[in-house]
Amino acid sequence: MQESESASVPLSVQQHRSPMGGFRPFLLALWRGLAVLLPPLLTIVIFLWIGGTVKSYILDPLFLGSRYVLIATTASIVHEKDVPESQRRKPVILYKNKEYSRVEDGTYVPSPVMNTIQDMIASGSIETPQTGLEVYHRFIEHTYLKPHLFFPVFCILFILFTYLLGKFIAAGIGRFFWTRFEKIVEMVPLVREVYGAVKQVSDFILSEHNVQFSRVVAVQWPRQGVWSLAFVTSEGLLDIEKAVGEPVYAVLIPTSPMPMTGFTMHVKRSETIELTISLDQALQVIVSCGVVIPGRKQSGTVQETLDVVNRAIDNG
Repeated sequence: MQESESASVPLSVQQHRSPMGGFRPFLLALWRGLAVLLPPLLTIVIFLWIGGTVKSYILDPLFLGSRYVLIATTASIVHEKDVPESQRRKPVILYKNKEYSRVEDGTYVPSPVMNTIQDMIASGSIETPQTGLEVYHRFIEHTYLKPHLFFPVFCILFILFTYLLGKFIAAGIGRFFWTRFEKIVEMVPLVREVYGAVKQVSDFILSEHNVQFSRVVAVQWPRQGVWSLAFVTSEGLLDIEKAVGEPVYAVLIPTSPMPMTGFTMHVKRSETIELTISLDQALQVIVSCGVVIPGRKQSGTVQETLDVVNRAIDNG
């Protein structure tokens, strides 16, 4: 028995048993630490990746676009060639009864804007802008696009836009245009596969009429002797029950590791096995591709490996 347990110990541990017996506790502690550390670490990494993706592909382009629009609509930059020759190269000029300050590249911006920039330079928050356009970049970011103002406004506008889009799609004309749009997408070879997969996932998650699963059963599919998990969605069609002469279930057989897709089938009630596991536990089995089995000690898991290592160390 001791030899069989020793054979199950990872090779790296066996190699250090005899010549470096004092090294085994370190390996065991390291193994346990990895088992504890990896799940939360990977969870944090995934959320950071999602946040970085949203920032890079949504927030940053929106920020730059907002800055461009604000500059295009509010910027007042006067070029030196448009200034009377008698006032050129002066640090402050009057142009159309307004006071303008000179920038390094020879352009002029309104003095209140330049005063704000000078305060920011004095505080050390920015370096000295070299062009009038750079002055307005910093001024717009400081005045209108502060993070504590930009992100709440973005969330409010996004929610408002989503609400209006939903109302528009609910109307007949909106549904007409959206249907035409999806038909155009389906004509693009590569895009239609990606869009179709994403749409299936989003429709499953955001559907207004969520599928209600009553319980979990096991059915023989795709052939006799092979059992698959299935969710009972409803009682079967009456015509099928009359044809087979007994009650039937309508079931969804989900696919691994993405349970939002699968196959809808009608099976005889007598050919199903009622399972005692919950819907959440069944989803864990499907998503993990059978690695996680409720109520059963998993072969090959980290915990079993640790138990084997502990027994081997205790037995010397």
